Amino acid sequence: MPAPRIACRAVILQDNRLLLVNAWPGNLSDLWCAPGGGVEPHSSLPENLAREVLEETGLRVEVGAPCLVNEFHDPERGFHQVEIFFRARITAGTLTDDWKDPEGVVHKRRFFARDELTRLRLKPSSLPDVAWGEGPGYDPLEPILR
Repeated sequence: MPAPRIACRAVILQDNRLLLVNAWPGNLSDLWCAPGGGVEPHSSLPENLAREVLEETGLRVEVGAPCLVNEFHDPERGFHQVEIFFRARITAGTLTDDWKDPEGVVHKRRFFARDELTRLRLKPSSLPDVAWGEGPGYDPLEPILR
């Protein structure tokens, strides 16, 4: 069985709205999540996160403190991911309609008001409470479904 994959994600609030991405290859899912992705060796978590946010959104960020640990798995595929979420602040860039994810994974990205999140399929489910709350959180292992 492969070791769990480590990923980092950004909790970015701007004008009291949370930045989310639809990141599923082939645009095959309605699942939304915070921007970020897998870590590369020999680079810090904040460095990895800044790179991933730029790739997925076109935005440059300053990475702050960790605020959530989440893990999920797909038992059928043997996939298990541990994610560390960090608060982050946009330092440059804006969301534009002509942007494309160079890896073709993110198909949509936008800011959502908290009340809009109740109508989305969102992972992890604790993200709104963490984004608009204080302190760290932990979202225990759960299966991921397309």
